[in-house]
Amino acid sequence: MRTIRSFVKRAGRMGGGQERAMAELGPKFLVPYQASAIDFEALFAMSAGDRAQNDAKNSASCEPLPAPVAPAVPGPVVLEIGFGMGEATAKIALTLPDTRFLCCEVHEPGVGALLKRIGENDIRNIRICNHDAVEVINHMLPPACLDGVHIFFPDPWHKTKHNKRRLIQSPLVAKLAARLKVGGYLHAATDWQPYAEQILQVLSDEPSLRNRALLTHPELAGYAPKPHYRPLTKFEHRGIKLGHGVWDLVFERV
Repeated sequence: MRTIRSFVKRAGRMGGGQERAMAELGPKFLVPYQASAIDFEALFAMSAGDRAQNDAKNSASCEPLPAPVAPAVPGPVVLEIGFGMGEATAKIALTLPDTRFLCCEVHEPGVGALLKRIGENDIRNIRICNHDAVEVINHMLPPACLDGVHIFFPDPWHKTKHNKRRLIQSPLVAKLAARLKVGGYLHAATDWQPYAEQILQVLSDEPSLRNRALLTHPELAGYAPKPHYRPLTKFEHRGIKLGHGVWDLVFERV
């Protein structure tokens, strides 16, 4: 039987800048799919090339070197599923520089676009897996390895006959909840109200998740105010001007 997928690989060509980013930055920031668990410490460790580059900058500088400091405590790890062209992802990574992001996207032009943003903004806390997120979850993420999950504006599959293709369904939510640490969060956002209602129901039905907003913002009926780290994209700005709503949902692992 063929597995029902929540995405369709769209045709599209990468621009010259995206192709250069893939060639130059792909070896450092792309994570090959593998059927074994990720070692996040190794994945986000500074490479030998980075160290040499930093040493060269320090030796060339006329300013005195700063005093040695203790190694930084490893930051939290957040999985992002489907980042489109990477605009919001790059902004979030810059807003939360101590958080490490593993980002899954099947659309290669989007991967190239995010790599380009990484290069332009010297972003160090993103790694990208150009592969189906469900297979990544199944085979690369062990239980209780994540501090957060971001799913922003997944395809709503508007037609009723296509609702079964929606990404956020009970089986996937159960897998994500199992991979969250206690206290970790799942943050979803959508601009399609029927999908928001389905997401709210699916997340509420998962016994290992708790709706954060019910206690802090009961007036929002289960939805959450937009967290500070999620930026407004140009598409969201346009939708708000047209009177469209956006619904954020934030649940935590208990």
